[in-house]
Amino acid sequence: MGLLENKTAVIYGGGGAIGGAAARAFLREGASVHVVGRTQEPLDAIEGAQTAIVDALDEAQVEAHADSVGRIDVSLNVIAHPYTHGTPFADLSLDDFMAPPQVALRSNFITARAAARRMIEQRSGVILFFGGSGPPVRGYHLGATQVAFDAMESLRRLIAAEHGKSGVRTVSLVTGGIFEGESLPQGVIDGALEQAMLPRTGTLDDVGNAAVFAASDMGSALTAATVNISCGAIVDF
Repeated sequence: MGLLENKTAVIYGGGGAIGGAAARAFLREGASVHVVGRTQEPLDAIEGAQTAIVDALDEAQVEAHADSVGRIDVSLNVIAHPYTHGTPFADLSLDDFMAPPQVALRSNFITARAAARRMIEQRSGVILFFGGSGPPVRGYHLGATQVAFDAMESLRRLIAAEHGKSGVRTVSLVTGGIFEGESLPQGVIDGALEQAMLPRTGTLDDVGNAAVFAASDMGSALTAATVNISCGAIVDF
């Protein structure tokens, strides 16, 4: 029997590499998985999952989809955020700075609220966040990406504090970067390897396994918490 038998999970941005890794791990452990996004083709690659076109920035679409799913035991939002990397803070435009936290907070608020409403009623559920806060990354200009992650962490803590007594748990998966299939400057990858305490960085399999653990009854004591799978790259919370 899998760790997520009789559980229903919704993954926003489920057609991407991170969402796909989580979806496949959830399916492996027996969950009923709904992957949603704005493009059908990548969603169809997740064999065994139910798919739907949903814009995670649109309140009405998210709520309508949640109604169609019914019970939601696990909610994970891994939609892509806009970013401007490589530009020093002093040279950023206001729009470039504001875009990551605006999209991250809007999307995670909408999807987490939809999940929380249903989890409060059923007295159980787990809302997973992806990213997590950590110390500033030196040597490369990440714009407001870290600001967006820090804002998401505040949202995670808020939900846990307000609705924990109703059985709603919140957990962030902290990776320090997953570089499989990514086209990034070699300096970023080399820097991540240098910061890691292990001789590698996190993998997509690590993401899937950690998500399963956090969402399962084995992780039932975890809330307002992070699961750090950064291979030691992030240690200062």
